[in-house]
Amino acid sequence: MKFNNKVDTKVFALGGLGEVGKNMYCIMHGNELIIIDSGVLFPESDLLGIDYVIPDYTFLKENESKIKGLFITHGHEDHIGSIPFLLQSVNIPVIYAPNQAANLIKKKLAERNLGYDNIVIYDESSNIKFKNIEVEFIATTHSIPDSFAIVVKTPNGVIVESGDYKFDLSPIGPMANLQKMARIGEKGVTLLMNESTNAEKEGVSLSESKVDATLSDLFSKQRGRIIIATFASNVYRLKHIIETAKRNHRKVVLFGRSMETQVEIAIASGYIEDTSTIITADESNKLKPEEVCLLCTGSQGEPLAALSRIANGTHKQIKLLPSDTVIFSSSPIPGNGEAVANTLNQLALKGVKTYTNTLLNDIHSSGHGNQEELKLMIRLLKPKYVMPIHGEYRMLREHTDLAVSCDIPRENTFIMQNGEMLSILNGVVKRDKSFACYDVYVDGNRIGDIGSVVIKDRKIMARDGILVLVCNVDLKKRLLLGKVTIATRGFILVNENEALIKQIENKATEIIIKELQSKKFNYSELKTNVINEVNTYIIEKTGRKPIILPVIMDIKN
Repeated sequence: MKFNNKVDTKVFALGGLGEVGKNMYCIMHGNELIIIDSGVLFPESDLLGIDYVIPDYTFLKENESKIKGLFITHGHEDHIGSIPFLLQSVNIPVIYAPNQAANLIKKKLAERNLGYDNIVIYDESSNIKFKNIEVEFIATTHSIPDSFAIVVKTPNGVIVESGDYKFDLSPIGPMANLQKMARIGEKGVTLLMNESTNAEKEGVSLSESKVDATLSDLFSKQRGRIIIATFASNVYRLKHIIETAKRNHRKVVLFGRSMETQVEIAIASGYIEDTSTIITADESNKLKPEEVCLLCTGSQGEPLAALSRIANGTHKQIKLLPSDTVIFSSSPIPGNGEAVANTLNQLALKGVKTYTNTLLNDIHSSGHGNQEELKLMIRLLKPKYVMPIHGEYRMLREHTDLAVSCDIPRENTFIMQNGEMLSILNGVVKRDKSFACYDVYVDGNRIGDIGSVVIKDRKIMARDGILVLVCNVDLKKRLLLGKVTIATRGFILVNENEALIKQIENKATEIIIKELQSKKFNYSELKTNVINEVNTYIIEKTGRKPIILPVIMDIKN
């Protein structure tokens, strides 16, 4: 490939590096910028009260005029979940998305009353051209229909963003287009941005057809009601479960909002054709247990998901029966192991038989390729450079070792962080400048105004509670009117610690009187000094450090 270019091409991520989620990658050449994916990261338990973590859009706002479009690889939340927040912050002229993802995005925007109608549906034959950038697509196999790798042709070389994928030679859905990958590889790929989710797992991932065979076997052996928890987005597995239920003379009931949404869209998109098996919960209560299959959310032990509520007995429509069989057609996402274990314990207390994914029960397969599949992608595309994406840092590092084993020079691999840039000029990739790129927290309708200080305060309140000191003062006469009263939540039980409360009240009264009578009295510093001294006293007495809020009201006589 011949180059004679004076303007470099920039490649960088706003999310997806050092984390599994929040995927957002950008390619910029001159005054043209394209975005690939716009996902969310679901918060860990230490981010108290936070609903989502989304990318920092500051760079996009500053370069808004360059944006040509947002390209979506597939319809998982970690790739489309932040689109409503993006559209409220940045002008995106057009969204290019495959069929299933496009329908999910439309529903997501409608639920938030966001009017946006410029969504263009692409398929593998689509070719989208801008002045300097050309985009085409390669069909891949993943756990949701319509998944694609994105090929970006620039004046400085070809960039391939893999999306999420596995190589399944006997898939339930369509095969990945290995031939097109090989053709593009033969023409020359400068940079491969390859996903790293399962970079630490050896071998090849389990075929989805093997999972379906195991589920079919379980259906044929169970005589009571079957309850299956799985990822709602795994449409091909949902399709197979519905078809298997019909072969075994069972009706299917859907529980969970995301499950109902995914099936609704799968039916509208033509992935699930026979809907005669799907019935309502009220209809299922009229059937014998052996004639019913419940398909529900909650495979990760989410407290409010359908299975969790069924397990703890709070579901309004479904009560567990001793003859029920619960199948977890999933594996716990890192960090969810304890929640899943809690759900399993609840089910065990009810005497229900459970099946989880083990070496003896192949009832789940990841949608992400293991090491040999990542190597196959590298071998097919033959990139000159590799930038691992979509993974925590240990995954990205393991991925670079895999690339080296596939004859990529180590100096041609790049472990990047969000906000760091690569520069491509005439087929040569180098590290470039970086810019600040932070996590943005979403708390209800509040976006971006919840910072690390607020999170720190929430952690302190969760651990040590809060203490409110209320008093009236006459600032003109420098007098404390009445006594200091205390209200507390999460610190101590007032009725059982009256003596300690009285001691704190007396100490706070002493401190406020001292401050009011000080020759260097400063009202603006009054609260700060009260907080610091009361805090020291409480630590000495209890070893705890609650948040202290003085409410000091100036009463003018």
